[in-house]
Amino acid sequence: MSGGGNAEDGPDDGQDRPAPRPLTHLAQAGRRSEWTSMPGQQGGIVNPPVWRASTILYDDVAHLRAAAGRDTHERLFYGRKGTPTAWSLADALTSMEPGARGTMLFPSGVAAIACALMAVLKPGDQLLMVDAAYDPTRGFCEKMLKPLGIETIYYDPTIGAGIAELFTPKTKAIFLESPGSLTFEVQDIPAITALAKDRGIVTLMDNTWATPLYFQALSHGVDISVIACTKYIVGHSDVMIGSATATSELWPALRNSAHLFGQMTSPDDAWLAARGLRTLGVRLAQHQAGALQVAQWLADRPEVAKVLHPALPGCPGHDLWRRDFTGSTGLFTFTLNGGTDKARAALIDDLQHFGIGYSWGGFESLALPVDPARYRSATHWAADGPAIRLHIGLEDPADLIADLEAGLARFRATA
Repeated sequence: MSGGGNAEDGPDDGQDRPAPRPLTHLAQAGRRSEWTSMPGQQGGIVNPPVWRASTILYDDVAHLRAAAGRDTHERLFYGRKGTPTAWSLADALTSMEPGARGTMLFPSGVAAIACALMAVLKPGDQLLMVDAAYDPTRGFCEKMLKPLGIETIYYDPTIGAGIAELFTPKTKAIFLESPGSLTFEVQDIPAITALAKDRGIVTLMDNTWATPLYFQALSHGVDISVIACTKYIVGHSDVMIGSATATSELWPALRNSAHLFGQMTSPDDAWLAARGLRTLGVRLAQHQAGALQVAQWLADRPEVAKVLHPALPGCPGHDLWRRDFTGSTGLFTFTLNGGTDKARAALIDDLQHFGIGYSWGGFESLALPVDPARYRSATHWAADGPAIRLHIGLEDPADLIADLEAGLARFRATA
């Protein structure tokens, strides 16, 4: 592969070549020769450069008018429509989802969710929203969609094919998040999307936890897949960025919505996200291995009532995870066996290898007190004690386990 382009840039020699495997794809996707080389010059660079631009200059008035009258996708027109830096990342994300037509980039995951919902809903419509959804998603439904006359009905994340009982003539979209952000229920996505397609209902999914590397949402029937790329795609806790990837049918509406809302991401952030994408495979493998080791250790502790990790038997939807996903990542929750909020804080406050903060997906481990019952309306969530969500980073799991062991000792002493 010369010039830094992808395999599609090579000559057509009539031979059928197998599609590259996922890790190869991560290394090559989005590196088209037109974005990594200069016209008329041999060779090219490895990474598409950072193209910073607001104004695009035209040779003459005719050239300007011609540009305004044609499709601006992946064409220089105005900075808000993007430059090759953003197109490269979007192209790579699109190619990770077989069946996708295109990807739009946003300044955050929440912006991607909001714009995707606005692309498919109008006043008078009804949205079915999973009850385990990320809290800002719920906030958008209640504080933005509701005043616009769009009704949100929350449903049990384990409902599966039973979701058909909630359909009405007003149901226009279903939002999925699998696994859920705090309680990690895995949804029966193929069953839900099949029923939705039969009724002409659009399905959207927050696929941040697994990423397309471990779950290809569109292959399982989803119409629009959203990722908070801030997390695993970037991987270094230093960029805010989101994406939404759509089928051919939904792509025009998604793209139009993003343009009308003026949504975009800076080329510098897109470049950093593209850099993170190259190491996504090796990072997720480490996150997965470390999280499983820590989760299994916690599951055997007497201070722990339950570990909510989709890859562990007994977690809600474990069988669905085994059927549909190709891996697990670093985020999970555990509940304590009794105790108080004060005892939970004692456990977390003096951890040496876990930061205390929102978000996840970076190289660092995090511990966060969570109270899922506050964010439920269609289902009741209860536990034997307070809950803690962990993100297992790239540290040595033995160090993390020792840190948690000391934290559990503080919990016992305080409880």
